[in-house]
Amino acid sequence: MRGAVLYGPRDVRFEEREVPKIIKPTDAIIRISATCVCGSDLWPYRGINPIPQPTPMGHEYCGIVEEVGSAVTSIKPGQFVIGSFFASDNNCPNCQIGYQSSCQHKEFVGDAQAPVVRIPLANGTLVATPDVPSADMIPSLLTLSDVMGTGWFAADAANVKPGATVAVVGDGAVGLLGVLSAKQMGAGRIIVMSRHESRQKLAREFGATDIVPERGDEAVTRIKDLTAGIGADSVLECVGTQESMAQAIRSTRPGGSVGYVGVPHGVELNGEKLFYAHVHLHGGPAPVRRYLPELIDLVWNGKINPGKVFDLTLPLDQVAEGYRAMDERRAIKTLLRP
Repeated sequence: MRGAVLYGPRDVRFEEREVPKIIKPTDAIIRISATCVCGSDLWPYRGINPIPQPTPMGHEYCGIVEEVGSAVTSIKPGQFVIGSFFASDNNCPNCQIGYQSSCQHKEFVGDAQAPVVRIPLANGTLVATPDVPSADMIPSLLTLSDVMGTGWFAADAANVKPGATVAVVGDGAVGLLGVLSAKQMGAGRIIVMSRHESRQKLAREFGATDIVPERGDEAVTRIKDLTAGIGADSVLECVGTQESMAQAIRSTRPGGSVGYVGVPHGVELNGEKLFYAHVHLHGGPAPVRRYLPELIDLVWNGKINPGKVFDLTLPLDQVAEGYRAMDERRAIKTLLRP
């Protein structure tokens, strides 16, 4: 079996890897129908998160169950399943309140850019679709493994309510699906911060009402101008830099909420400024598993089509080009087919 391996900055290779096998009775083996490159994969790809050794890549996946361990009862071979980037038992105290990405027994699934993947804690991690989906539905179902679930969590954490004014910081795949999530939750106005025409177009298709191309202080001023000087009720921070977090907090009205899902790099908060901002902050690694049943239902019944976020599809053996295209912003998100 061949799969993606990152050797160092901008050095992704498609090479021989060991075929996954059942190790524990709680494992399942999945034949991948589709996987993809995540924006967070670009941190190690660019060398910002150094890797100590050649590392298999990929944490977004969906596919057909090939084999299950003796303790797996929730799924069976032949079913089409989706799971989160964090495997969870869905039973511990943290899972029980909906924070499966903080499961006490969590395991990161980080080798899914391959034809086959082993999923630990399969009973708690994997959710089957009602039937094997048609090929055209697979891209949207794949997004539920991370990027759509993360956009949904951003909107949920930001307390998006019907009629609310929402601002989205970041026009990558997560930010764009944050727009779709906010629209689905009934937001009345959705302001997207974006400088890229193709991303602005998709944002409007997903439900954005306003586009703000400015950044930093100018962006905050524009948000205030668009909201009668008050700020947005809910702000989705989908980047993870100091500038984006500051922009998100300062764009939020007193009593409003920031949902932050951009993996933080160099983000530090000023306690005094935060104290006087009167802003709620909530975020972290998205508990994708909490949302999977609801999001599968929305996709299955044609209510949402998050798969539109994939603007480049490549065979898996061209994974290196998928990374390059996203790194160079020639693609929003790359879908890979084994």
